[in-house]
Amino acid sequence: MPDRHDDVDGWLSERIDPLPPPPGTFELIKRRARRRKYRRLAVGAGVAAVIVAAAVTVPQVVSLPVVNAGRPAAAAGSPISAKPAGGGTSAAASASAVPSPTAPAPVPPNFRPTSVTFVGTETGWVIGQAGVAGHCATAFCTSVARTDDAGKTWVGVPAPLTGAPDGATGVGQIRFLNTEDGWAFGPELFATRDAGQTWTRVGTGGLRVTDLETVGSRVFALFASCTGSGPEFAAGCTSFTLYSASAAASSSASDWTPVGAPTSGLTDGAADEAATLALTGSRGFLLAPNRALYAGPVDGSGPWTLVNSITSACPVGAAQADGQPAGALFGAVNAKELILTCASGGAGGSSGSGGSREQQKLVFSSLNGGASWIQIAAAPTAGVATSVAGSPSETVVLGTDQGIDVLPAGDIAWQAAELTGTVPAGGFSYLGMTTDEQGIALPANPTSGTVWFTFDGGQRWQPSRIAGS
Repeated sequence: MPDRHDDVDGWLSERIDPLPPPPGTFELIKRRARRRKYRRLAVGAGVAAVIVAAAVTVPQVVSLPVVNAGRPAAAAGSPISAKPAGGGTSAAASASAVPSPTAPAPVPPNFRPTSVTFVGTETGWVIGQAGVAGHCATAFCTSVARTDDAGKTWVGVPAPLTGAPDGATGVGQIRFLNTEDGWAFGPELFATRDAGQTWTRVGTGGLRVTDLETVGSRVFALFASCTGSGPEFAAGCTSFTLYSASAAASSSASDWTPVGAPTSGLTDGAADEAATLALTGSRGFLLAPNRALYAGPVDGSGPWTLVNSITSACPVGAAQADGQPAGALFGAVNAKELILTCASGGAGGSSGSGGSREQQKLVFSSLNGGASWIQIAAAPTAGVATSVAGSPSETVVLGTDQGIDVLPAGDIAWQAAELTGTVPAGGFSYLGMTTDEQGIALPANPTSGTVWFTFDGGQRWQPSRIAGS
């Protein structure tokens, strides 16, 4: 009788070749090694000058949808959900709703994105209005779409049951921490723990949420006292308080608490103020209306305290349409390296030749968490600045109402980014770099129906239309 172990012995005696690593592994290792050698952002421009911000003792201060069911907005604390289809019907209102096992829902027609958020390089969401008012599947046309392939295709997912920003109501901004936990805000606040299948309205005591960011296991938001009407939900704000909640429990008003006394009631005494947040993996930053910069832990272990004030040549200014300051565009590369663009004239600018608007834009960098600042460049005057981002490789990317300007790492000469097709009307309202090479930008005019991507460090950008595959 044949020995049953012969086949096994034969297999064990064969040569075994190890499997190669996944494609891109060695390139990823090299990139990470290069990032550990992060060079100073300052360049050898003749305009460079060290600015040591004077320490301040005054009070507190300081920048990654579907059509709903036809019923009124739910009360705070009520989980709600809706199908993402222009002609669909309402889904059952249940906190236990789960994604449908059937094919993904289509993106509603005429999608007009107002905010974008990404978790990693592939998965992201946009929020905005879709369809035609009065002809949506529900009383609201607020819609959300998701991509899992960096904008190649989009699918519709449920959205909060509320309208576009209108004074103290509606939402127009979105953030996700991971593929499950997300928030829609500006000016109301909604939370989801199931990838957007259900959304719960969170009471804010009459305050408006003008900014929200999330990292680690927590979410941080600015609650403000504002009087703006219509789509200008962040206009007329006069007081800001930093709140935080655990990402695992942020669906109730009681889950949100002030981070501390130093970052409560922040104001400059003006009638129209703005403030902004920026988070890194270990430290968060808040730029308040009176130019004071606060920082603290992002794990909820303690309050944020005053670091210093930014240069007096950089007024924070009033809010843009998305709630971000118009005068001081702020961002964080990591816990030590910060970037700041001071745009004189705010959103107004001045007319240059040919009717284009011009604005002085000075770019500063801090290599010590905001304790001091170095002017690294003067950006091109053409266009009004709206958003700034710095990549880990030191590249500076600046969004304006005329396009995108890029200051490559180690260079002193700005370049106009190459855009596929024509520049969207009104330029760009937001941009951010998710890696050294990849970034996203959002046109200022939502009717473009696109999100723009770069995969070469900001040199070239191409649009992705928010539509079904």
